[in-house]
Amino acid sequence: MNGDAGIVETRVAARLDRLPWGRFHTHVVVALGITWILDGLEVTLAGAVAGALKDSSSLAFTNEEIGLSASAYLAGAVLGALFFGWATDRLGRRKLFFITLLLYIAATTATAFSWNIWSFALFRFLTGAGIGGEYTAINSTIQELVPARVRGHTDLAINGSFWVGTALGALGSIVLLSPDTLGPDTGWRACFLIGAALGIPILASRYFIPESPRWLITHGRMAEADDIVDEIESRFHGSGIDLSAETPSMRLSKFHRLTPRDVMETLFRLHRTRALVGLCLMTAQAFFYNAIFFTYALVLTDFYGVPAAHVGWYILPFALGNFLGPVLLGRLFDTLGRRVMIAFTYAMSGILLSVSGWLFAEGLLDGTTQTIAWMVIFFFASAAASSAYLTVSETFPLELRAFAIAIFYAFGTALGGIAGPFVFGALIETGSRGNVFAGYLIGSGLMIAAAIVAAIWGVSAERKPLEAVARPLSHRD
Repeated sequence: MNGDAGIVETRVAARLDRLPWGRFHTHVVVALGITWILDGLEVTLAGAVAGALKDSSSLAFTNEEIGLSASAYLAGAVLGALFFGWATDRLGRRKLFFITLLLYIAATTATAFSWNIWSFALFRFLTGAGIGGEYTAINSTIQELVPARVRGHTDLAINGSFWVGTALGALGSIVLLSPDTLGPDTGWRACFLIGAALGIPILASRYFIPESPRWLITHGRMAEADDIVDEIESRFHGSGIDLSAETPSMRLSKFHRLTPRDVMETLFRLHRTRALVGLCLMTAQAFFYNAIFFTYALVLTDFYGVPAAHVGWYILPFALGNFLGPVLLGRLFDTLGRRVMIAFTYAMSGILLSVSGWLFAEGLLDGTTQTIAWMVIFFFASAAASSAYLTVSETFPLELRAFAIAIFYAFGTALGGIAGPFVFGALIETGSRGNVFAGYLIGSGLMIAAAIVAAIWGVSAERKPLEAVARPLSHRD
């Protein structure tokens, strides 16, 4: 503490940003990035087992009930994000990324033992709550531990791992739904146990992830933050890396707990333009993804006659395009910049969906060409969606970062995601290609509008420390 009462100086943030990439960062990405794999798995299973749930002798769901269960998952994700996001900023990142993973494991296990639509929807709701909570705790932690110069493409690549989970879900459904193994009526239950099998060993690996030093310094725990950074740096010293160069300090005022009014004024008055951008990006990608992805199996089975047990084969190339998009385009978000790339990927997604939607309405596609079209569209859409999470996690002050992620994830998903699967399920139920095309045009319009918003009001956050993108509320000159 210096001569100004209640003011402290710290170099913790600058020390974290100067680190080269090392095994520590790889461990963080693997142990925490599992969240996106699990979400990809859950979303894929919801689509891949849709046919089996309709054919099941014990459940026999309708298309509307399939859409209802998908909306229940998203509703859980919204409420889970809000509650656990608030808790993450108050209690710390580390506590919450254990709690949310435990909730997910318990809920997805319970889903496997559902006996009717209401038990299934309840367990899907709780599974979504765990995943929504994971998004807030994990996004904030990764952002705060990864060096600024690689934050963009690292974040996009991690979000792209959602599609690794998608591939696992697709392969799992192919094997487990096959009549040669468990068959549809029992196989769908086994599919939901895959997530629990993945989540349990990850609990152990997270034990070695420390609390975010950035969170600690904004909560008055300077000594703990310094000790953690000292320990991280010691790993690099042991490899002969010189970290002796001087780092700039930052002055912070004494910690005080934020009230809900403080949070709302910061988000919607101090940073209202950024709030508008974040809301537009999250809403557009949520409707675009959730409406289409939760019902892709219904399109394949109802319009192209694809057997329910074979749906997983069609999702594999679809997942590949989604995975390659953030991985191959990610570095451009750190070089060409956030605004250019966000606007480009959103606009391309909307335009391509309109074109493929017209081809679908005219009956010019089959199951294979429809999948190829989706593969191309979501090469861009996956990078766009990942950039939405990147935007809301790096453009607001540290003290409320997790809750900011939660609010925009929740509002975006509520506005664009919860209704989407139910609406599309109803459109598909009509059997009219024209009605489904109208739904596609809504998604396209939202993406193009979001591209315009990002181009005009987006934040150029590439390669900048988080504290330079959004100064902490406790920062003092």
